Amino acid sequence: MYQINFSKPLHLHFIGIGGISMSGLAEILLGEGFRISGSDMKKTPLTEHLEEKGAVIVIGQKAENITPDIDCVVYTAAIHPDNPEFAAAKEAGIPMLTRAQLLGEIMRNYKTPIAVSGTHGKTTTTSMVSHILIEDDLDPTISVGGILPAIGGNIRVGSSDDLFVTEACEYTNSFLSFFPKIELILNVDADHLDFFKDLDDIASSFHRFAALLPDDGTLIINKDTARYDFVTDGIGCEIITYSMEGDADYTPADIVYDEHGCASFTCIERGEALGSFTLRVPGVHNVSNALASIALGRKLGLSADTIANGLLSFSGTERRFEYKGTVCGATVIDDYAHHPTEIRATLTAASRYPHKKLYVAFQPHTYTRTKALLTEFADALTLADQVVLADIYAAREVNTIGISSEDLMNEIRSRGTEADYFPTFAGIEEYLKSHLCPGDLLITMGAGNIVDVGEDLLRG
Repeated sequence: MYQINFSKPLHLHFIGIGGISMSGLAEILLGEGFRISGSDMKKTPLTEHLEEKGAVIVIGQKAENITPDIDCVVYTAAIHPDNPEFAAAKEAGIPMLTRAQLLGEIMRNYKTPIAVSGTHGKTTTTSMVSHILIEDDLDPTISVGGILPAIGGNIRVGSSDDLFVTEACEYTNSFLSFFPKIELILNVDADHLDFFKDLDDIASSFHRFAALLPDDGTLIINKDTARYDFVTDGIGCEIITYSMEGDADYTPADIVYDEHGCASFTCIERGEALGSFTLRVPGVHNVSNALASIALGRKLGLSADTIANGLLSFSGTERRFEYKGTVCGATVIDDYAHHPTEIRATLTAASRYPHKKLYVAFQPHTYTRTKALLTEFADALTLADQVVLADIYAAREVNTIGISSEDLMNEIRSRGTEADYFPTFAGIEEYLKSHLCPGDLLITMGAGNIVDVGEDLLRG
């Protein structure tokens, strides 16, 4: 595999540079003095930001974008061999790295690379950790999979080579290309079943990820995790545990919620009360995310007060229970949840949020996920009063398995919950405008572009 020499910055070209992760890595390398070019299908605030930083970006992907002065080409799992730039780079013999391989190379450049993994909660927990580290003036470099207001985007480039914090995604085993010193494993759940065979296969991937840690490394892991014993079996480094339910190094006590469903709790550290912590993001699942963040902060030697202040300063990232405004007197929230576990967590949090009737406009994400978890999706969505379904967001897939949002609608209706399906966003918006009443709560939900529904409604 091509290895990057950070003492000799070269020219890297990114195919799909506008992605949330790719753009972040490009910005880190710009800060290291690398020459960066890239392509994408359209201009976005992220591509414009990179151009302001000095990147050269072309809209449209074509073979002529691959020029002889490029030293290495970076691409994502969404780029296939028939992509004209990919094919041209191959033909020219230019070294190539996947996004994950490049991220692993960047991690090698830091003394303490920290990787936040798990099927759910990576972006929120990485953001919590970021706030805690910034609170202590540790000047970390951060790569987060969402827009975090505290760092003005999805990336923060620190001035030292000490701390690097990044999300670590299991899809296509990409996190196995990383070189972490500290890992967080938040949970292990059945997802990405277009790649993994089953939960055992996913647990095996997380076990291999944990095994990447050196003997002087640290694994911080949720002890409630499915296949916990298997994931940690034979791991030789330090293991720090947290749990919402059982015996662990870090547990919560005396959880109470405010009028918006945000928790305050006492953290118990190895049997002793560490202190009180208050969150500004709703839901019991965020107590679990906070425990992981507290455990990391303590591993790095931070005081309870510093950690508490960092957590208190965090009010969320874009698309994670994000307040958007009001329409027809109803509150509009947007959320990225696209897996039954995430939906259940979000709607449980919403149950403590002020509302009369809870509407969910849900856009399923990928055909394989919808097919594999159809009954689980239906069960989770019954926590809403009314579900309005959009067409499945295809992402990287083609519908060869005969699944549709109408199938999900029928499953939800069979459980006694009101559900409707509209093939267009315009249809969803007209329905909501005629049904929303003052005091209701609307959550636009999914990993695709369902956020547009709420924003269209707010624009009138």
